[in-house]
Amino acid sequence: MSTVRWGILSTARHGEKTMLPAFRQASDTELVAIASRDEARARAFAQEHGIPTSYGSYEALLDDPDVDAIYIPLPNNLHKEWAIKAAQAGKHVLCEKPIGLNAAEAEEMVAAFKQAGRILCETFQWRHHPQAHAVKELIQDGTIGEVRLIDAGFSFLIARQDDIRLDPELGGGSLYDVGCYPVSLARFITEAEPLAVTAQAHWTERGVDDRMVATLEFPNGVLAHINCGFSLPLRRYYEVVGSTGSLLVNRAYNPIGDRASEIVHFGEDRMMIETIRLEAANSYTLMVEDFNRAVRGEAAPRFPADDAVKNMRVIDALYRSAREGGTIPVKG
Repeated sequence: MSTVRWGILSTARHGEKTMLPAFRQASDTELVAIASRDEARARAFAQEHGIPTSYGSYEALLDDPDVDAIYIPLPNNLHKEWAIKAAQAGKHVLCEKPIGLNAAEAEEMVAAFKQAGRILCETFQWRHHPQAHAVKELIQDGTIGEVRLIDAGFSFLIARQDDIRLDPELGGGSLYDVGCYPVSLARFITEAEPLAVTAQAHWTERGVDDRMVATLEFPNGVLAHINCGFSLPLRRYYEVVGSTGSLLVNRAYNPIGDRASEIVHFGEDRMMIETIRLEAANSYTLMVEDFNRAVRGEAAPRFPADDAVKNMRVIDALYRSAREGGTIPVKG
């Protein structure tokens, strides 16, 4: 297989804004089909974006023998159902975060893909960006000494109360939607799994967390403080603090593909030492290309689905702590 042929399950706005350009820019990639439960909507979407085939049901897309891989941007509560159906139909799947609503769902999904001999990955695209790997290299080179603290946040304001991210029936919640990024970031930086977590949340009348703060305790002595929310201004940063300085990334989880990214290096006295600028790169395109290599059997995915299970175990513990109080161990 030289070209990986993709289909998208849903005409969701996020997929339209971010993944369509990525599919067009990625090498050896062809977007061949789109599906919606509304046939007219799927047809209009396909015509607007030059996609050859449209379907009025998700099942019809999964039955298409000319589709190798599926991108799933459905609401959180539908990820498990349609990913497993895709695996049973012989498709590889790139699934939006969070991969499921809990670790048990994620484990069930991973098992289905292993049984089908297909690849499943979660869309934390920022991990493929040169910015993330430059931070890791600076840490490994001892630029800030011994890592001791991670401070990471992701938030934005939701004005519409009918937003699906505020609907508990659809898997709404700020931890699911944006807090999962700082969780994955802390694990990415430490290359470890937290031993225990504590969390406090503010809950809406419908029972969805619209903001949360938490602490993650890692076995190597690193503490991570994370925060997220739908009732806070736009913030998408992290700072890794070491014994001799820190590294700050202000546009951390969705660096713009046509703009250079930056890492700010501070010394012990919080005085800026330098700003490290990296060339622009589309992290979504890099993610698709990494997935394509795995589909073609050229290399294992950089972040396999087992990593998504581990991230969900942390999220499970955070929700439990936020609801019950106290420190909750993270199940391994």
